[in-house]
Amino acid sequence: MKATGSNVNLPKMEEEVLEYWSKERTFYKSNDLRKGKKEFSFYDGPPFANGLPHYGHLLANTIKDTVPRYWNMRGFYVERRFGWDTHGVPVEYEVEKTLNLKGRQDILDLGIAKFNELCRESVLHYAEEWQKTISRLGRWVDWDNQYRTMDLSFMESVWAVFRNLYDQGLIYQGHKVVPYSPRLAAILSNFEANQNYQDVQDPAVTVKFKLLDEDAYVLAWTTTPWTLISNLALAVGPEVAYVKVKALENGETYYLAKDRLEAVFKKKKGEPDGYQILADVKAQDLAGKHYAPLFRYFQHHKNAFKILMDDFVTTGDGTGVVHMAPAYGEDDFRVSTAAGIDFVDPLDEEGRFKAIIPEFAGVFVKDADKDIIKSLKDSHHLLRHDTIVHSYPMCDRTNGPLIYRAIPSWFVAVEQIKENMVQNNEGINWVPGHLKQGRMGNWLKNARDWAISRNRFWGTPLPIYICANDDRCRMPSFIIPLKTKSDSKKFSQRISSPKVRTRLADGSIHSRFSVQLNSKKQHLKT
Repeated sequence: MKATGSNVNLPKMEEEVLEYWSKERTFYKSNDLRKGKKEFSFYDGPPFANGLPHYGHLLANTIKDTVPRYWNMRGFYVERRFGWDTHGVPVEYEVEKTLNLKGRQDILDLGIAKFNELCRESVLHYAEEWQKTISRLGRWVDWDNQYRTMDLSFMESVWAVFRNLYDQGLIYQGHKVVPYSPRLAAILSNFEANQNYQDVQDPAVTVKFKLLDEDAYVLAWTTTPWTLISNLALAVGPEVAYVKVKALENGETYYLAKDRLEAVFKKKKGEPDGYQILADVKAQDLAGKHYAPLFRYFQHHKNAFKILMDDFVTTGDGTGVVHMAPAYGEDDFRVSTAAGIDFVDPLDEEGRFKAIIPEFAGVFVKDADKDIIKSLKDSHHLLRHDTIVHSYPMCDRTNGPLIYRAIPSWFVAVEQIKENMVQNNEGINWVPGHLKQGRMGNWLKNARDWAISRNRFWGTPLPIYICANDDRCRMPSFIIPLKTKSDSKKFSQRISSPKVRTRLADGSIHSRFSVQLNSKKQHLKT
């Protein structure tokens, strides 16, 4: 070894080492020496190609370099192929910011083909910058054989897996209430929705729902008055004690949870109660009762405007009665669907009321709250109007409010195979060991069906054709891998006839589904 002086230039030494490795192809030669040996499979979750690497990436890539090197030095063959998660909202939003696009309509005006080409260019730019940084870090990885989720060969693999799942009866279409960014006109993951909670001021209204079989009201509370337009049911809790009271101020009769009396009928110290209890009531006595709708828009909706019962109802806040807008709440959707009540969603893709709600047409939901509250007051359905400060999820890209919304989606029926996954987990040696029954075990035991489609432009297209004559006439039996645009056109012509025309289903496959195909060969061969 050469002797070194006191003024060592470490960065220069590193660059000299990197230059030597590159010139001599040291990484590739070290792996060639191990070919034919026992393999150590290394699963490397690909990064989003929508920005430059930060400290977290540098730390993770150091670990991803250390572990494979160790096993390679132990005599194992370790394939280390770098990959990229190139699809989805992060890339789209990067392009939107660059072009100052304000939403979905701006993208449509620009043209989907043009927009997607710009997404591709953005991905390639950042991929090049990543390669410079990760190489400078000293990580040994196969740059000559990279994979990208936007590559045609990779998308074919995704389609093949989709078809395989369908053949096993594990693909179906339904709706799921998910975090939704109106500004992006896009679904967000639960992880993304939890990234930007902020303390905000919101109205808190206590609303009177008039029962049809007696001169009395059921009280319900909400911090989202805009959802009252789509109210289709109320819910009570089976273990909650309710009361029938007479309000001394106006003589009206109300039903609410006994534990919420003091909160609803607030009084100053020394003042008498503002109510008289007429009777104790069980939830079972309220369940099944019908009430008059607050608004006329959906007054003839099938099976609607009745009181349901479910365990999710508590007395932690509000009145102990939950207003149900099935399109905008997970429990609302679940309980209403079980009761045969289909949801209604009068919003457009950017969270504005459609023309079906003429008084508020074109108004963003949060901006409509004030006028909706005034309408409730004018119709004598408003008991209280307060303002609260609470933590609310905001879009971490646009900083605008998120809403929860029922979105049509294609699902993988994970719950059908959940028991097999739990059993397979028992045969895995987890490090650290507590993960087996802890984080991973609990996640598997509570796994739900997975919504794998997204209403995005830049992604792997859904390989599903739908009857153009009748949107309800889907033809999932024709799901096949499509290798080129030409193949897609020929296929569409083959399954079409003068009486039956088809179109490709809207949307794309969730990028998280795609990157799960990161096998030891990094993607499956079709």
